[in-house]
Amino acid sequence: MAQPPPPYPGNEQKGYPPPQNPAYPPQQPGYGAPPGYGQQQQYGMGPPPQQGYGQPQQGYGQPQQGYAGNTTVVVAQPTMAVVQQFRESPVHTRCPHCQAEIVTATHYETGTLSWIICVVLCLVGCSAGCCLIPFCVDGCKDVVHSCPNCRQHISRWSRM
Repeated sequence: MAQPPPPYPGNEQKGYPPPQNPAYPPQQPGYGAPPGYGQQQQYGMGPPPQQGYGQPQQGYGQPQQGYAGNTTVVVAQPTMAVVQQFRESPVHTRCPHCQAEIVTATHYETGTLSWIICVVLCLVGCSAGCCLIPFCVDGCKDVVHSCPNCRQHISRWSRM
């Protein structure tokens, strides 16, 4: 017959008796439940654990009514709208016409700023042809963004 298990390490110095299991007769190896299975034994480690949900724990006050132990918390985060700025450089966006993810194609067109600079140069006395310089410089023109797939106009950035 099998002998009771050896004492729990460290209990022999503290005066605890070795664990015994009188409820189950000794079993042969590999048959039935092992000794002590299904029983709660204390080895000097405090009160046995409490069973069930909603039991008060030390220092936590009284349980709430209807508390089932598992709580799901849903956190809704606000969505942030990304405002794209159509300026001089191409922009990654979705074409409103063909619904494709694209990087816009840009080209320059004569705008209000080009005409204002031309008029100012004429008033200053540069009417011999220097007043036409703003129409040749991209830094004075408006930027037009278009879709490279469908060639449709998406946006225009005016410098004025």
